[in-house]
Amino acid sequence: MEGEIKAAFKKIGFTLDDEEEILKKCLTFCIQYKLSPSDLVSSWDAYSFNRQLELLVQDAHMDAFLLQLQNEQKEAIIKKEPGLHLYSNDVAMILSDEHEDTKEGIIGTPTDKFKMLHEEPFDSTHKTNGNTFPSGKPLESVTPFGQRKNKFVVQSTLNGLPSIDDTKKYHDHENSEDDIIKRVQPSTRCSLVINGSKPEPGCRFMYDRIEDKLNFLENRIRKHATALVASGLYEEPIDPTVASQKSVFAVGMICCDEEGRLKEKPILLQSSVEHSGGQRVRLDLQKLNEFSVFPGQVVGIEGHNPSGHCLIASKIIDCIPLSVSADENSHPAKKQAVDQEFQLTDSHMLGELSLIVAAGPFTTTDNLFFEPLTELLAYARRKQPQLLILLGPFIDSEHPEIRRGTVNRTFDEIFHVEILGRLQDYVEYMGSTARVILVPSIRDASHDFVFPQPAFDIHPPDIKHQITSLTNPGTFSANEVKIGCSTVDFLKQLSGEEISRNPPGGSKHRLSRLANHILSQRSFYPIYPPIEGTPVDFSLAPEALQISSIPDILILPSDLAHFVRVLSLGESSEGEEQVKCICVNPGRLARGEGGGFFVELDYHGSLDSTSASVISI
Repeated sequence: MEGEIKAAFKKIGFTLDDEEEILKKCLTFCIQYKLSPSDLVSSWDAYSFNRQLELLVQDAHMDAFLLQLQNEQKEAIIKKEPGLHLYSNDVAMILSDEHEDTKEGIIGTPTDKFKMLHEEPFDSTHKTNGNTFPSGKPLESVTPFGQRKNKFVVQSTLNGLPSIDDTKKYHDHENSEDDIIKRVQPSTRCSLVINGSKPEPGCRFMYDRIEDKLNFLENRIRKHATALVASGLYEEPIDPTVASQKSVFAVGMICCDEEGRLKEKPILLQSSVEHSGGQRVRLDLQKLNEFSVFPGQVVGIEGHNPSGHCLIASKIIDCIPLSVSADENSHPAKKQAVDQEFQLTDSHMLGELSLIVAAGPFTTTDNLFFEPLTELLAYARRKQPQLLILLGPFIDSEHPEIRRGTVNRTFDEIFHVEILGRLQDYVEYMGSTARVILVPSIRDASHDFVFPQPAFDIHPPDIKHQITSLTNPGTFSANEVKIGCSTVDFLKQLSGEEISRNPPGGSKHRLSRLANHILSQRSFYPIYPPIEGTPVDFSLAPEALQISSIPDILILPSDLAHFVRVLSLGESSEGEEQVKCICVNPGRLARGEGGGFFVELDYHGSLDSTSASVISI
């Protein structure tokens, strides 16, 4: 058979690098997966074409080729039995022909079978002997992600999370026989209320007009001015472009005078059409000891304009007072209680929630095997969170294989098989109490490239009450815990646009300051003009981007450093009680060819009793 394999390779133009070693491994693959030499070479041809390899067959690619053969066998099994859902251990047993109750004619126990599967790592250089065949190399030795040594290591914590301490115990027992036959005990199901559903799937976009942009900006300035006046702390704003020796109060939007990044000189303030006809005036911030401004930020300014050409600021107000409701409950009809027949009945559970948060990409850049997602779901099965929040991109348009167009499946097929298929297995394993939230990204190759972004139009059979898709950005309440999330990398974009000055001895965290701007502006995307590559549609933006009330948990995935921090909003000097919010940047689940990070959080009403951990996968 080795001769036939060699001839099949040469027939279509392939040459073998380490001929003896490669033929031994290919012979093992043919025997293990019942393939003919021509079938094996056809699979290699597809594998090398998708990865744009040369016509030289190298031993270094054999491990990844083995994983592709395993995936082909798995898909063939699922296609043959559409109603069958396979767990990882079951797949390993089926692919290695160990799912039968006999081994060399001897009946064994589940423990015996499992030990035979995992006792010795697969070495394809071993010669076959009689009826004894290699069982298959463990995934950990196939890819750089699988070769990592440290799994689920806690990177940072908020108030500690003692439940992570048994991570080593998890590794010692994650492959025990109980994983095959044990099912998770039921836990308390959380309630879920979605606040708003705009834009809707199938909505029309790329039709916004100049008028839409003008109205959007004008309404932001007007609402900000109305809220400041309603607080009773500030007088009615006036035209800042009029010369006056007296101190004046004006409200407007920070603008950049020239193309490129905002610079301290010159900064312009654009007031509303109502107060100044939309005119701009130069803004001087030299007298301020502390400020943080960016293009598109709506602020209140106290100062004077002696010449009519420059407004010299003595105070900048960049936050709407908390005593003023920013159109809260402005769209009460848009609130949607999901799965009402399962709504929470135990009042003592309200305000308490356990969740795991992870943001894409969910596969490493060297393949489309989605190993990090598989590992995350395995961790979640053990931890049993009430809510699993997954934020895009799911099928990353920036993935090398997606950009080259070398995949042989449509993006929708990859999404439904690799993402929804795994999630369906997860919720069926966990039972009816598990919930999963999906939030799309503008980097999703299988979804609309627009922001705000409609939810995925998915309707999984039998589990529609467990897997829910939100808009991007989206807000919802789980067990009456308010959560807001957006997958646009606002923190990274703002870090390149903001200019700031800190007082001497100031120790403010920059990432916390950047995240605070979303809450103080009451908008998920307050930057204007939008950063290049962010497809903001201003005809959809007014409802979708507005934050009506401060959430308890704000999720902002970013390429910047991962963190879980407490944000404080409100000035105690003005007699207001500060409102606090937990801001979460879970990082990316996959980073290059290695693993990234995710966040586990247990919310218990007050920040003192809430714990969270950033964990590397």
